[in-house]
Amino acid sequence: MKIEKLQKKLNESFPGISVREEDGCRFVTGELDDWDKIVKACSMCVSNDKTVHVVNDIIYTGKQDAPMRIPAKKDNTLDGQCPDVLVIGGGISGATILRELARWNINVLLVEKEADLAMHASGRNDGEIHPGVDLAKGSLKQHYVLLGNQMFPALSDALDVPFDRCGQYACFTQGFLKGFVTLYALKRKYIDGCKETYILSGKQLRKKEPNLNKDFKFALYNPTAGCICPYGLTIACAENAVQNGAKVSLNTAVLGMTVENGKITSVQTNKGTLYPHIVINAAGVFSEEIAKMAKDRFYSIHPRRGTNSILDKKAGKLLGSIASVKQLELHTHTKGGGLLHTAHGNILAGPDAVETNEKENFATTPESINTVFTKQKVTAPDLTERDIITYFTGVRAPDFEEDFVIEKGRKTKNLVHCAAIQSPGLTTAPAVAKDVARMAIDLLQAEKLVLRNDKFNPVRKAPPRLAEMPVSQRNRLIKENPDYGEIVCRCEEISKGEIIDALNAPICVPTVDGIKKRVRPGMGRCQGGFCSPLVAQIIAEHQGIPLEEVTKAGEKAFLLFGKTKGGEKQCSKQM
Repeated sequence: MKIEKLQKKLNESFPGISVREEDGCRFVTGELDDWDKIVKACSMCVSNDKTVHVVNDIIYTGKQDAPMRIPAKKDNTLDGQCPDVLVIGGGISGATILRELARWNINVLLVEKEADLAMHASGRNDGEIHPGVDLAKGSLKQHYVLLGNQMFPALSDALDVPFDRCGQYACFTQGFLKGFVTLYALKRKYIDGCKETYILSGKQLRKKEPNLNKDFKFALYNPTAGCICPYGLTIACAENAVQNGAKVSLNTAVLGMTVENGKITSVQTNKGTLYPHIVINAAGVFSEEIAKMAKDRFYSIHPRRGTNSILDKKAGKLLGSIASVKQLELHTHTKGGGLLHTAHGNILAGPDAVETNEKENFATTPESINTVFTKQKVTAPDLTERDIITYFTGVRAPDFEEDFVIEKGRKTKNLVHCAAIQSPGLTTAPAVAKDVARMAIDLLQAEKLVLRNDKFNPVRKAPPRLAEMPVSQRNRLIKENPDYGEIVCRCEEISKGEIIDALNAPICVPTVDGIKKRVRPGMGRCQGGFCSPLVAQIIAEHQGIPLEEVTKAGEKAFLLFGKTKGGEKQCSKQM
């Protein structure tokens, strides 16, 4: 649509909002007090030309987002370092890119502002490995999801991360839709490249998943769908990269950049100034801010919240796959929520999708949970909120084009963007990482000779999982190390030995949540009500720090504020 015609439409719907096309972007300006209206106005301005992005310069006069959280600690531990490649962001994108870069004989550093990896969207999603059936041919999402999906069996084996190719069912109660959905399935199968796409009758569906709604008339079935632990995979990728010579610096926020003659010459952090040759922007919801610092902003992120609930493992019998109800409804930018049997045996319900201007507001609302459960009780009538053991909210990072931004900098020559990554970003990550790493290496090779890392080892062995072992194997381990015989978390059957293994891992995160994400104490029904004090005690002993210095998830998240009236003896008794 020509700019003149587009401006006329904006004038009708959003008086005072203007659009102009400049430098291959559509800049939208004005002032609004409603965030949803800002999103709608910018979405109206999306071009049919995939290379032209909408940049949101509308001033929002409503409730402002809080400033980006940054670590309070400042030091000079990184000051003066000159990495060949600097990766910004410790989510699944940054971690897989780091691992790919470790295949080269270069100095590569990943910085993450949080106290651990996968603290934002990568640790707050359902873990589905998508088949790509809902993505039309031509988008970057569709291109990479088909490639990425096929990489997961080998990737999970190499990194020792459980992966279950459990299949996905999109279920319909409206039988008259079967003809239309069949045509849709044929298009996806023979034109769009999603070859494993089938139509099942209601009878076939009930044979595979007997606890789903008996009123389902048919289902769209994709056996290539699966599930994996998203934060477990992120951690495994980063650990494997570190094992191969890469470096990771947590609690490290990028605060600014110096750009001269179209190149980033320095990057300022709370741990000193870095002088990287190449910078990769994988900063999730903050990727637009990084692009601004790098003087290469040509897209905008509009955050989108999604809430998931995790059910007790006893509810795992509801289904062994991924399922959701599909009905005739207005199009929304969401997967619509669903039910997923996780790689660890729980049922996960969600997510919903709510536009927001708050990038780090992870609060969960009753409305979100109710929305998901109202819909998914149609999928599985036995679903009940009583089985919820925890819930969480993540914030996705879409742009207005609803596709990925994976390209070299347009104005800044030593920059690569891996931005606007939302669902199915977990699925696409290993395939995207190969291309992003290749872009970075190409830029670096223009400056210096870059050789392959002949010593690269793609295999990372996870700590032993005693709960999954035969009794004989478990007994042998306990005999070798009695710490494996001391159960700390009864819900998940996690031993002291496994916790110490996590503390001895290539990337040590000595927090209660850090250990929880690595070996699962506190993931069960009681959510750490009984084992968290024991985990904290083990961390304190291993790190040689006072118990009061152990945190839940990073600086300031203290569990204790001092000893009780009875003194150290009394305090130890309570632990």
